[in-house]
Amino acid sequence: MNPNFGNFSHPTQNIKTMTIGEGSVVVDLGSGSGFYTLEAARTVGPEGRVYAVDIQKNLLDRLKQTADAEHLSNVDILWGDVEKIGGSKVGTDKADVVLVCNILFQITNKEDFVTEALRIVKPNGRICVIDWTDSHFGLGPDEEMIVGVDTARALFEKNCTLEKEFDAGDHHYGLVFRNNT
Repeated sequence: MNPNFGNFSHPTQNIKTMTIGEGSVVVDLGSGSGFYTLEAARTVGPEGRVYAVDIQKNLLDRLKQTADAEHLSNVDILWGDVEKIGGSKVGTDKADVVLVCNILFQITNKEDFVTEALRIVKPNGRICVIDWTDSHFGLGPDEEMIVGVDTARALFEKNCTLEKEFDAGDHHYGLVFRNNT
């Protein structure tokens, strides 16, 4: 388990649960510090590709340094706005898997965010959502900002089928959707 997450979220375990295969193309929308990006890059191997998209340049710079230090040449850093259609700068139908990890509570325009995720995931590709169930000792979002599991399901089930729900950590839920478009 990554010591930065304690019992809150387990990127290594969660990536395994998502069953991301070697050679896959993964897009991490709102990658932040890149814990999921880095684990996905290790998982997809040198034949795969991981695109880390975030609006915060300083986090992307740090992520690039970490990926370079770990010799993960399969990570592409993209500065973009995931709340705008086309804002991720990722091509249409590019991703086998789109990661949506610990970001829903920060998204203002959730409909456009979901549309962007659907635009970049391949038909029959998967969207994997991990987010907070609660706030714990001041870690995580304020209670009123949390996007509960039922709301997350409703956002994605308009165009996707729920494939699996999983325990993503003590204070997180995990959902895997299959793109129906």
